[in-house]
Amino acid sequence: MPGKPNILIIMSDQHSKHVLGCYGDPVVRTPHLDRLAAEGMRFTNTYCASPVCCPSRMSFMTGRTPARNRVWSNQQTLNPAIPTWAHTLGIAGYETSLLGRMHFEGHDQYHGFENRPIGEMFAVHPGGFKGEKYPSGQNRQVMELSGRGTTTYQWMDEKIADATCDYLKNRSGKPQHRPFAATVGFVLPHCPFIAPKHLFDYYHDRVDMPQIEADQPAMIRWYRKSRGIDTPLDDRRVRIARAAYYGLCEFTDALIGRILACLDETGLAENTLVVYCSDHGEMAGEHGCWTKNTYYEGSVGVPLIARLPGTIQPGLTCGAVCNLLDLGPTFADLAGAEALPDWDGNSLWPTLCGDHPADWPDETYSEVVDGSTRPNIPSRMIRSGKWKLWADQEVPGQAPNVALFDLEDDPQELQDLSRHPRCAEIRRQLLEKVLHGWHPDAVRRAADQKRQDYTRIREWAQAVKPVLPETLPPPPPEIEDDVEIL
Repeated sequence: MPGKPNILIIMSDQHSKHVLGCYGDPVVRTPHLDRLAAEGMRFTNTYCASPVCCPSRMSFMTGRTPARNRVWSNQQTLNPAIPTWAHTLGIAGYETSLLGRMHFEGHDQYHGFENRPIGEMFAVHPGGFKGEKYPSGQNRQVMELSGRGTTTYQWMDEKIADATCDYLKNRSGKPQHRPFAATVGFVLPHCPFIAPKHLFDYYHDRVDMPQIEADQPAMIRWYRKSRGIDTPLDDRRVRIARAAYYGLCEFTDALIGRILACLDETGLAENTLVVYCSDHGEMAGEHGCWTKNTYYEGSVGVPLIARLPGTIQPGLTCGAVCNLLDLGPTFADLAGAEALPDWDGNSLWPTLCGDHPADWPDETYSEVVDGSTRPNIPSRMIRSGKWKLWADQEVPGQAPNVALFDLEDDPQELQDLSRHPRCAEIRRQLLEKVLHGWHPDAVRRAADQKRQDYTRIREWAQAVKPVLPETLPPPPPEIEDDVEIL
C-alpha cells in the first residue's frame, strides 16, 4: 500500500442505527452503507459522548468528554485553545479538510482543520441566521409540520456531496505529497421531517408504528413533558413523520453512494480509510420520544462503519463498547501522530487491524445538560458490558433519578430494573461509577454560567450581524416551493 492511508470521515446528523439495512432494519433502503459494511467492519455498540449535536461533535474532535470540553449543550462554544485530532494529524503531515457541517459555534470555524472547501449555513456566530424555514428543534411542532418536498437541508447536502467529489477528483492522478484527512459533514437526516416526494410516498405505508410502554423512567416522563409530547401524537402524524425520516435516511445514503463511487473512480478507494458515523441518533417515535437528548439506544447509540481494503477484513462485526471520542486516537494511531494530552478515548486501530486488545474496557460514558426548561437538568450515562445505567438530577440538591437496563435480555429497553432487588448490587456499582467525578449541582452552575456568556455573545451577533466567510449562503426561497405539510 503506497504511503500512509488517506482518511475520509462521513458524519451525518441524527441518523439512528436502527434505521440502516446493515443494522437489521428490514424496511429502509441503504444499499451504499450496507455495501460499506460488507466491505469493512461494523460496530454494534458505539455511543456518542453526548446525545445532542455540539457536545457530541466537540468530543469527537478533541477526544475529551463534554465535561472536560465544558460543552454540554448546543448553547456552548469549544475553547479554541483545546487541540483536536485535526491539529495532531496536521503536525504528522496530513492535509486536513472539513467539507460541510461540524456545528462549530463562534468565530473559530476550523479548530485545527487546514481547509474548508465548502462551508455550512450553520457557520455563524451565536444568534446568527441559519437559513431554516421549517422547525428543526426539539418540540411537538417539528412532528406536526412534517411532510414531503425539497428543503434547504437537502439542498445543502447536495452541495456538500458535489464539493466532496470535486475535492477527491482534484487528488486523482496527481502526486500526493501529503495524505489527506477529510471530514464530510451532512446535516441530514436531521429534522424537519420533510422528505423528497418519491421517497416519502414509498415509505408512508411501509413504516411500522412504535409502541409506548406504560411505565417509563422519570427522566423520560420529564423529557416528553418538556417537549410537549407527553400526550402522544396520533397514528397519522407518527406515520407521516416516520415516513419522512426514513426517506431522509435513504436520501443521505444516496449521497454517500455518490462519494463512494467517486472514490472508486479516482482510484483513491484502495488507500483510503472510510469511516461512517452520525453525531447522535433519532428516537423517531420509539418510547414516545422524538429527536434526541435521551439515553435510549435510538438516541445515544450511533452507527459506526469502517473500511480500508487490505487492512480491515471485509464483513466483520465488532460488539465492543466504544465511543465517537475513540476516533481521534484511532486516526492518530493510523497516522503515526502524537497522541493529544489526556485523551479520554482509546484507539480502535488495533481492532480494525484484527487485533482487538484483550484489555479493552468495554465501558463508556455519555452526558448532557438539558436546558429545555428551567432549571437545567444534568445527566450522565454509563454503558458497561451488557448493562446501561443513567442518572439525571431533575431537582437541584436532590439525589438523581436512576434507570437501569439489561441490554442483553431487554434490547428494546422496556423494563427499567433500577428498583428490582436482584439488580441492587449492579445498580450500586454502576451508580458509583457515574457519580465518580460528576457533581450535578456543579455541572448545572457551570452550564448556567456558560449560557449567560452565550446569551451576551448572541445579543452582540444579533446587533452587529457579522458574517463569517465559511457561511454557506442559503438557497433561493423557491427551493422549498414544493413542500407539502401533511
